[in-house]
Amino acid sequence: MNVIGKLPFVIATRFSQKYRPPLQQIRNMSLVRSLAFVNNQWVPASSGETFEVTNPANGQVLGQVPDMDVDDTEQAVNVAFEAFKTWEHTTAKERSVLLRKWYNLLEDNKDEIAQIMTAESGKPLSEAAGEVAYANGFIDWFSEEARRIPGEIVASPTQTKEMMMIRRPIGVAALITPWNFPAAMITRKAGAALAAGCTCVIKPAEDTPLTALAMADLAAKAGIPKGVINVVTCSRKKAAEVGRVLCTSPQVAGLSFTGSTNVGKLLYEQCASTVKRVSLELGGNAPFIVFESADLEAAVKGAIACKFRNCGQTCVSANRLFVQESIFNQFVAKLEEAVKGLKVGDGAAAGVTQGPLINDAQATKVKQLVEDAVKKGAKVHLGGKPASEMGARYFQPTIISDVDHSMRVYNEEIFGPVAVCIPFKSEEEVLAIANSTRSGLAGYFYSNNLSQIWRVAKRLEVGMVGINEGLLSAPEAAFGGIKESGIGREGSHYGIEEYSYIKYLCFGHD
Repeated sequence: MNVIGKLPFVIATRFSQKYRPPLQQIRNMSLVRSLAFVNNQWVPASSGETFEVTNPANGQVLGQVPDMDVDDTEQAVNVAFEAFKTWEHTTAKERSVLLRKWYNLLEDNKDEIAQIMTAESGKPLSEAAGEVAYANGFIDWFSEEARRIPGEIVASPTQTKEMMMIRRPIGVAALITPWNFPAAMITRKAGAALAAGCTCVIKPAEDTPLTALAMADLAAKAGIPKGVINVVTCSRKKAAEVGRVLCTSPQVAGLSFTGSTNVGKLLYEQCASTVKRVSLELGGNAPFIVFESADLEAAVKGAIACKFRNCGQTCVSANRLFVQESIFNQFVAKLEEAVKGLKVGDGAAAGVTQGPLINDAQATKVKQLVEDAVKKGAKVHLGGKPASEMGARYFQPTIISDVDHSMRVYNEEIFGPVAVCIPFKSEEEVLAIANSTRSGLAGYFYSNNLSQIWRVAKRLEVGMVGINEGLLSAPEAAFGGIKESGIGREGSHYGIEEYSYIKYLCFGHD
């Protein structure tokens, strides 16, 4: 049962019939760059230092990129700050046209971007193709939204004044993006920022900088002016100092970050010194609830999509699967059968649906989470161990039950291919458990009881709810969480609000 191959987000393309291109072919692709991108120029780090980008599937070195530092980052910020002085005065139509040109080039080069993404992130090539289509959709969307940024005329309380509100771009936007969606998290942020009239300094994850550089190359070819988009690359050891510059520089007006809650809190604190506009999309602990009225086949398909996409490495991945007692055994049996159809391997090999975990630290974490649960009495229905025969970063798709509060898998974001199944008795009980966390990004539930659907949708303490649906994301939708899962929204027309401020104009007259 190859559910993943049928998902709307994970577009099954001709890539699924191909094997990984030779290493030299990846290195020779026209969009693979070995320098950072500042002021429309390809530049090294001022220190001359570099770091390696590797393929998590096999450890092969794909290339090296600049390991930039504080001075390099400040230079990129200065460039973006100067570029803003001109870019903010472009018309909405001019920005729209340039974004459309960028979108067209991204579409023309989608195959190569997907191959680069699979090589550096490890995700299956069909999933990478799906992400590229999703990512490009944000540039398509914001190219149109650029011309729909509204203002407002207010009825004046006096006869000698006219009052209106307009939106203006905030300035330089610092964008810190993660490795799990190396294209989409850039376009979701940069598309909105550019549409609003902001300039950008992008700091991609150290695991996946090549995708970011490829997209910047196409932005320049689309005619986006110099200094409007800049990409600063750095290793993990310099990430803190580079992030601190982006948070504390008075020339940066706003920061958008997607990543862990702990890092997000640190960046939020650092941004306070200059009172920046902040948009944070942080960790989740998404509940996935299956009520006894649910269509079990649909629920299983949704669980596979929600839990095992990108090897479970998504912020909206189902972390705990709550299933009503009367159907628990039936659901677990169907889920087990579906998971058996997943294929683990190199993301570019034919038919693979589960690639490696991104790095050694993540592979170790997933292994320890499962070992902790088993040691404390959890039952393993399927998997439960590293897929060592494939390599050090692979983990078997896993289903476990008999889980309780003492186990780390119950309380922590797993970020791996481990489905934790927990029975529940009543709606009230499962809502209390699902809401008993400081996270509040996404939640999912399956039910065919209309009254219950309305109740649960309102009472789940999350920013997004999937109702009989395991895949939430779309450029047209407002993406974001509550509680400690973040601040602000990305995508939809609300996404532009993160990069603009309201200016009140009062006209006096006789």
